[in-house]
Amino acid sequence: MAKAKSLYICTECGSTQPKWQGQCPDCNAWNTLVETVAEKPAASGHRFASLAPASGVQTLGKVEAREAPRLTSGIDEFDRVLGGGLVSGGVVLIGGDPGIGKSTLLLQCLASLSARAPVLYVSGEESAEQIALRAQRLEVSAPDLPLYAEINLEKILKTLEARQPRVAVIDSIQTLWSDALTSAPGSVAQVRECAAQLTRFAKQTGITLLFVGHVTKDGTLAGPRVLEHIVDTVLYFEGDSHSSFRLVRAVKNRYGSVNELGVFAMTDRGLRAVTNPSALFLSRHPEPVPGSSIVVTQEGTRPLLVEVQALVDQANAGHPKRLTVGLESQRLSMLLAVLHRHVGIMVSDQDVYVNAVGGVRINEPAADLAVILSILSSFKNKPLNDKLCVFGEVGLTGELRPCPRGQERLKEAAKLGFSQALVPAANAPKSAIPGLEVIAVRRLDEAVSKAFGL
Repeated sequence: MAKAKSLYICTECGSTQPKWQGQCPDCNAWNTLVETVAEKPAASGHRFASLAPASGVQTLGKVEAREAPRLTSGIDEFDRVLGGGLVSGGVVLIGGDPGIGKSTLLLQCLASLSARAPVLYVSGEESAEQIALRAQRLEVSAPDLPLYAEINLEKILKTLEARQPRVAVIDSIQTLWSDALTSAPGSVAQVRECAAQLTRFAKQTGITLLFVGHVTKDGTLAGPRVLEHIVDTVLYFEGDSHSSFRLVRAVKNRYGSVNELGVFAMTDRGLRAVTNPSALFLSRHPEPVPGSSIVVTQEGTRPLLVEVQALVDQANAGHPKRLTVGLESQRLSMLLAVLHRHVGIMVSDQDVYVNAVGGVRINEPAADLAVILSILSSFKNKPLNDKLCVFGEVGLTGELRPCPRGQERLKEAAKLGFSQALVPAANAPKSAIPGLEVIAVRRLDEAVSKAFGL
């Protein structure tokens, strides 16, 4: 069978060339020509097939909206990140650093599903013997789990069509190659073409596909950006190689909410779900220590309590250091300016280090108040009440702005045994929460007075 003709398209100007060249002759850009398939036009004149089923023009009010049925994976934290489970015809892309646990998680997922539905594990990086050795090491009991070691796209599609699994894993999308292209596996054209063909097949047959994706040194998914646009869900594996804890975060989900967080612990028997993640991010000190505060942050639909630690020390160099781990570094400089202007505390001659305990990343501004109180606690060498939790966004004018889902945050704090909560006035609950004293304040200087008993 003859291969389809290839064309080379410039990623800068979009011009088409019959063969690869180092420099685009139209825009003179270097190394911008990427290979693509020159598809023959169909009889109707259309060149491309849609990734979604085609339908006529309909009005929104007449479309029957049905909730997509879910297939639970058997791993609660994984189902939480997915929005409740796997959706028929859905395509999920999981990215992360090498060795962080992507293949381990999906092997455990398929092992749990194999007893309830037909599945298939397609491996392009490991042989069947290597996968069997990992399953033996993790004590995964799934003797009937079908394995298929192959990287040719056309063979994989024929196997999927013949076996018709309910869920299939492609490990990984960067190792596949298609006969229609001459470029090497992992190239932009190969990744784009293989992902598009598999996604189109999943939508037509209703098979759920789970892609494993490589990441670059910057932590983003390798390959063309269109890869993330094609799939329905994008998950990122996060974690420190020196820690046993892993976080799975959803950054895109067409079937659920984004920014959901799943917490796992890597053990000698694979990944285990952490049912109480707040305990992971809280380090209980035998007695209150300066420079520590507890923030109630929100990850998707889940409130989490995280310890924020700060260290303020005399600067030895001419330029004081400002370092954050797990928090926005630029926001720290802004908060220090607000602290000076509205509280009268100047740390321009001090080194300031701020850390979110447990390796979690806090992206929401609700941690502003906790960061300022931790810095003040370290600067004054005066500890906060160990039963106090806080949250609130600090504005440039010194006001405390409300945070979403304040009631859920307070209930989670009360459930974990905290007796006081310092929150913005707009987040004050309408009814009392048993066992929790809520201190509602409007401005930063008032919050500092309440926190340190001034």
